Amino acid sequence: MAKIAIIGNGNVGGTLGKRWTEAGHEVVFGVRDPGQSTGSVNIASVEEAVAGSEIVVFATPYSALAPLAASLEVGARTLIDCTNPINADFSGLLPIATSAAEELAAATGSKKVVKAFNTIGFNIMENPNFNGHPATLLICGDDQEAKKTVRQLAEDIGFAAEDAGPLLQAKWLESLAWLWISMAAKFGYGRDIVFNLAKR
Repeated sequence: MAKIAIIGNGNVGGTLGKRWTEAGHEVVFGVRDPGQSTGSVNIASVEEAVAGSEIVVFATPYSALAPLAASLEVGARTLIDCTNPINADFSGLLPIATSAAEELAAATGSKKVVKAFNTIGFNIMENPNFNGHPATLLICGDDQEAKKTVRQLAEDIGFAAEDAGPLLQAKWLESLAWLWISMAAKFGYGRDIVFNLAKR
């Protein structure tokens, strides 16, 4: 059982939290004002959630990622970046120099950032089964143990996790995310699609 702090309790964070709780992990949501939260989920301040965790999941809007991360003491925790740097007008990706994941690594000084859960919609997180086959989840990062941890978390909720390489690959995972978003939302495919990796 892992202790997981999820920063952001929207569609992505909320769905991942629900699935990991069902899989037996201990999940707490870090929010800015825990006193305003209701419901049965485990809520704490962002700082308290991080302090009690082994793994921190960033499921915030991209614009909040670096400022928030820079304010936290993350230590040696595994950090999962689910964000995508999408334009405010939803026309594509922002022209950033590296990637959101690399910005997270720079803001925290962490070598244990893993890009994951950004190339699919929350509906796929809810049910990654496609006609009896698990959806592919691409991840990348520089720390092998951190990637092993994230791979296990992905498999715990039904994904087939595949290692796409070091963290510099995050830029391309973010581009793949925009391809998924544009096809799903703009070009008629709908949200029940995935890009699966086939090997032989």
